[in-house]
Amino acid sequence: MDTLRVGVVASFDFTRDDEIRRWLPEGVGLEVRRTAEAPADDNLTMVSALADPAYLTAPVRALCGTGVAAIAYACTACSFVGGDAGERALREAMEAFGAPRAMTTSSAVVDALRSIGARRLAVVHPYAPAVGRRLHAYLTAHGFEITRITGFALTADEVPDVQPDEVTDLIREGDTPAADAVFVSCTGLPTYEVIAPLEKELGKPVVTANQATMWALLRAVGANALGPGQHLLTS
Repeated sequence: MDTLRVGVVASFDFTRDDEIRRWLPEGVGLEVRRTAEAPADDNLTMVSALADPAYLTAPVRALCGTGVAAIAYACTACSFVGGDAGERALREAMEAFGAPRAMTTSSAVVDALRSIGARRLAVVHPYAPAVGRRLHAYLTAHGFEITRITGFALTADEVPDVQPDEVTDLIREGDTPAADAVFVSCTGLPTYEVIAPLEKELGKPVVTANQATMWALLRAVGANALGPGQHLLTS
C-alpha cells in the first residue's frame, strides 16, 4: 500500500498518465483528475480558457478528498499563457481550493532549469505561433536567454499521436551549440525514454514538461523522481 500520495490535475485532453507514473518511486501513489472540457477553436483559445482558475475547482477538491500531500497542474501552456501573474493566480487558487502544496508545470520548469544552472535555452514546443510567443516571454521574464525557439504548430488532436522517435528528431532540430540546456514544452509529448539518450548525445541537460512536473511534485513531499540517466534527477 502506498504510504504517500500526490495529485495531478491534467487538462481534459491529457493522454500521458502512464508516462508520468514512470517517474514515481516505490511507495508513492499518484491520483490524476482532469479539467472540464474547454473551447478548442484554436490553440491559444483553449489554453487561455484552461488558465482560468475556475477550471481547477472541481479536480483540486476531488484530489484533496483522496488525501494527496501535494498537487500539480500539469499543463504547460495553460500555466504560462497568462504570464507570471496568471501562473501565480493558479497556484493561489489551488491552495484556496484545499491543496496542501500547489505548483504548476511552468513554475516547476523554472525551478528545474535553475536547479541545473541553465541560463541559455534551446526551446522546442508543438504550439501555434501565438502560444509560442507567450512561452518565449514567460521564460525570458524569468531570466533565461533563448538561443532558439522551435515551434512545430501541431493541432491539439495531433499531439497525442506524436511518438518518442519524433520527439527525438524535434529536439535534435531545435538544439543549438550556444544552448546549455534544451527545454521541451508541452505535457502532451512523450519524453521519458528520450531524455537520457539525448543528453548523452547532445552533451547537455534535456528538461521536459512532464519530467519537471514530476520532479517538483515529488520533491515537494520529500521524495525523489525516478529516471535513470536523467540529469535533472541526479543533479
